[in-house]
Formats: sequence, C-alpha cells, structure tokens
Amino acid sequence: MPTVRILDSLAQVPAADWDALDDSGNPFVRHAFLEGLERHGCLRADWGWTPRHLTLWEGGRLLAAAPGYLKTNSHGEFVFDHAWANAYARHGLDYYPKWLFAVPYSPVTGPRLLAGGEAVRRALLEAIARQADEDGLPSAHVNFHTQDEDALFDARWLPRIDVQYHWHNRDGWADFPGFLAAMDHRHRKNIRQERARVARAGVEFRRLHGDEAGPAELDLIHHFYLQTFREYGNAPALTREFISHIAREMSRNFMIVIAYHAGQAVAGALFLRGRDTLYGRYWGSDAVLPGLHFETCYYQGIEYCLEQGLARFEPGAQGEHKLARGFLPAFVRSRHRIADPRFQPALRDWCQEEARSVRRYAAALATRGPFRDPP
Repeated sequence: MPTVRILDSLAQVPAADWDALDDSGNPFVRHAFLEGLERHGCLRADWGWTPRHLTLWEGGRLLAAAPGYLKTNSHGEFVFDHAWANAYARHGLDYYPKWLFAVPYSPVTGPRLLAGGEAVRRALLEAIARQADEDGLPSAHVNFHTQDEDALFDARWLPRIDVQYHWHNRDGWADFPGFLAAMDHRHRKNIRQERARVARAGVEFRRLHGDEAGPAELDLIHHFYLQTFREYGNAPALTREFISHIAREMSRNFMIVIAYHAGQAVAGALFLRGRDTLYGRYWGSDAVLPGLHFETCYYQGIEYCLEQGLARFEPGAQGEHKLARGFLPAFVRSRHRIADPRFQPALRDWCQEEARSVRRYAAALATRGPFRDPP
C-alpha cells in the first residue's frame, strides 16, 4: 500500500515531481502556481486557508497528490455552501473546519486527483475519506473537478453542478469575422457596434506574455486587480510578488491585456492559458468607457484564442451577459462528503433538487444562444 503523507507546504515537493503527476496542461495545478500562492502571501490561516495537501508515496517516489486546504470559512471557493454551514449552526454543530480540495480563488475546472491511472486516483480518494474520518473533520469537498474524474467518486460523495459560460471554437473559425459570421444578425451587429465604440474612442490594446511584460506592466495589472476589489469592498488576496512569480515561472502560460487611452493605461485583464484553453481571471479599470469591459475581457481573449489556435476560452464564473457574446452554458462540478449521518439524507435531497433546477436553467439558456445553428 502507498504511504500517505499530509503536507503543509508544496515547498516540500520538488516542482518536477509534482508536475509529472498531471499531463493535462492545466496551469492552475502547476507547482509554480500553487506553491507561489503559499510563498507569496496569498494564503493565510486568518483568511481561512491553511495548506493541507494529501500525497501518496511509494518509498521516496511521489505517486499521487490532491492539493488541499483546511478551511475555516467558505470564502474564495465559488461553490456556495453557506446554507449548509447555517444549518449546522442552527443545530449547535460545527461545520468548520472542512477539508477542501481545489485551487484557491479559482472557479476553473481542472484535475483535482493528480495521478497517472484510475486505480491510483481511487486510492487517493479513499485516502482522503479515511484521513478525514480519522481527523474528525465534518466534511471533505472537491471543487471544479473534471468530468472524467466524476466516475471515481462513490455514493458517499454528494454531487453538485452549476453553470458557467465557455467559448468553444466549434467550427474551426480562423479569425474574428469568421466567428461573427456564425451568429444571427442581431448578435453579430451588437458585437460589431460594441467593438466599434471602443475603437472610435481611440482605445488601443497590448497583449503580453509573462516574458514580454516588464515591471511597469505588472504594476499596472496588479493595480487594476486591486481597483476592482476596492470597488466591490472585498479584500484582495493576490500580491504583487505573486504576479511577478507566475509571470516569471509560467511566462508562456501568463498573458495580460492592457488598454490605453490617450497614451494612458486605463484598464487591464489577467489571463492564464493551458494547452488548448484560455482562462480569464481578473480585470480592472480606471475609466468608464462604453464597451471597454467586454473588449478587454472577452473580445481580446477570443481574438487571442483564434490567433493561437486555442479551442476554448473560460472567462470566469457567472454572468448571463456572456451568452450574447458567444459564451455558451457549460456545467461545472463539485463533490461533497458529509461525515454526520444525520445530515447526509437531507443534503442529498438538497443537491438533487439543486441539480434539477440548474439543468432546467441551462436548458432555457440554450434556447437563447447567439448562433444561427445551435450546437
């Protein structure tokens, strides 16, 4: 049997060994990204994040790993279980700490059970369940896992689904006009008008990878990130040091868009790219210009995908407004293992009703898509 080791820091694992566990090309499970969050002050116990990674070893060889965190709240997860925590509180019970297997602050689908084969991944899940029970943890959660990982969970892991909006190059479009040509007249006209307003305002854009962005551009992108959090009254987690770290260590996975107006930078967006997918993460602006948000966050990303031959673009969580701009509904998944047998049946029913509601919602959205020929 493999040996289980719980790690409180990814610095305890060589980057090459960790990265060798996954060949999906997903940038969010790279050692540089996850260990960078720890090293550069983005994860703190007083914010509710304590690294607690579960790993399987055979002698000195790393066989499998699941990036995990002990959580004392549900912030920064994007799978909302506050109602569950409130139900526990009403019964005088503790919902926290819980054990979360996910990528902090990142509602992005990707592998969560990092291992080479199905048997080892099942062993990883069994080790999570066994360790959670031994430690007396109220629950364990796996957020935004891939569809192929779904079959690995047994019945104790309650399934939940939600909807995001993703762009796919479904017809092999070569350029932006080709993409627009697949839309009906109304949606095509609206997008052209949005882009034309930005162009008439004199806004220009630069797209830079990590090895093309200097300190000034990284300062700008972090400034815009902070600006958005200030506007919404939320506490920012990503530090300037972390931005520099991933720009340096993941240079070709890192891409920023900066918008300039009258010679001044007025907006910016941060993206990560995988093997065939672009992921939109953060944006911010110092100016209010019609269409600036859509151009910076969506249309620049679509153009980049078309130029780079990327098949998918996931621009982040939520936002029905994305539908009219070519981002179609897609299901995202999570699994939840509840220790208390008194809560399991009620939460199972809750998850089933939620799933029915989400599927009805997705079906309704599918009838409102912008394309002439629905997928």
